[in-house]
This record gives sequence, C-alpha cells and structure tokens, in this order.
Amino acid sequence: MSLKFKVVIPARYASTRFPAKALADINGKPMVQHVYERAVASGAQQTIIATDDQRIQKVAEGFGAEVCMTSVDHASGSDRLAEVVSIYSWPNDTIVVNVQGDEPFIPSENIAQVARNLAHQPEAALATLTTDFESEEELNSSDNVKVVCDSKGYALYFSRAVIPFDRDAASDFQYQRHVGIYAYRAAYLTEFSKLKPAPIELQEKLEQLRALWNGWKIHVDTAVEKPLPGVDTPQDLDYLLTQINH
Repeated sequence: MSLKFKVVIPARYASTRFPAKALADINGKPMVQHVYERAVASGAQQTIIATDDQRIQKVAEGFGAEVCMTSVDHASGSDRLAEVVSIYSWPNDTIVVNVQGDEPFIPSENIAQVARNLAHQPEAALATLTTDFESEEELNSSDNVKVVCDSKGYALYFSRAVIPFDRDAASDFQYQRHVGIYAYRAAYLTEFSKLKPAPIELQEKLEQLRALWNGWKIHVDTAVEKPLPGVDTPQDLDYLLTQINH
C-alpha cells in the first residue's frame, strides 16, 4: 500500500529580498510551477499552493494547480500550513509535506522521502532532511543551517553557527547542512500555530526551534538526492540558471 501524504507549497508575493519571487521566470515557467510539478511527481495525494496574493493565485490556477487563499498575517510557512489544515479539516494523523515555493529544483524523491521518514517515526512530530557540506565557505555561511542529531536521528539543535564547535581545530567531523523541507502531522501544525515564538527561535530566526523548545521531536534523514540550493535573491536565481543550463 502506497504512503498517503499531501503537499502544501506556501508562496508569498511580498518577499523582502526578492519581490514576486514565486513568479520569477525559469526557462519559460514561473518558479512556483516548477515546485508544483516536482511535488505532483512525488506521488502526493494532493498538492496545494497556499498563497495570500491574487497574482500568484491567477498564475497558479492558469497552469492547473489547486490554490488555497490564506491570511496575509502569517509569520511563518508553518502558520500558513496550519490554516490550510483548518480550511480542509484534515484528520490529525494526516501527513503534510511543506515544500517551499522557492525550491524550484527540489528532487521529487526527497519530497516522498521526508513523508516516508515521518510515517516510520511514530514518536516524531516532524521530519526533515540533511546533506553534507561540500566546502568551508558553504559551512561557514550563516545562510546555511547546521543540525546536530542524537544516535537515533532525532535533532538536538539547529543553528546558523557551525555546530558542534571544533575545540581542537583538527576534527574530520562531517557537518550536516539542513535541507529546508518538512513533513508534519496535521495535529502538530494545529498546535504549533497556537504557540508563541520561542526565545531561541527569535535569536536564530529558525522556526523549527519552536518545536524543540516545546519538547517535540524532529527526525532527520540524509537526503537520497542532494538538492540544489533554494532561491533567496535574484543572484541566487542567476547562479542556479547557470547550473541547470550549463
């Protein structure tokens, strides 16, 4: 029996560093369409674009996507997903995968993988993925989030700093870069949206720390396929286009 899961793609228009990012052209298609097509190819039961902007709604419905209009007031993608869960009245045990609207080259297999990971970890409220760092520059960038796990693969902490600290500066430790894709159970999203941001979340600007702060478990698996980076700025998009069109 195949795993049943749903994908929600949160897509905002008013991105600070890259306005209208979701509609940026990539080889003749808007970015959000690339994300949507990869989500559909993952085998999800249902794929929904959750937005607060009619311009994204119009474009998404134009290429045949299901769109859920959500509030403009959400502080995070998880809050937006929680509204989708409420609107659709999904049962508490529904597995919902959050695929960011600025990940146009996320491998479809990674989407299915994170859903399977959560399904196989009944103690976890969330599941996510990591991959190895490939350079010192990548490791030392605060834009790339690091994660440290316990022996069973549960996250101990996420940070923009390089963790764990290499006290002797002679370690061959394989640091892990967080891949920003999540699978949640619907019940977790409902509870998450009721909680205030945690102090560590505000300090690091990482919403997954709210889960750890409140005692929820996050299971982490190594991505079966290394994804290209997401798109935060126009420069990021230019770089990715050189990679895929090379």
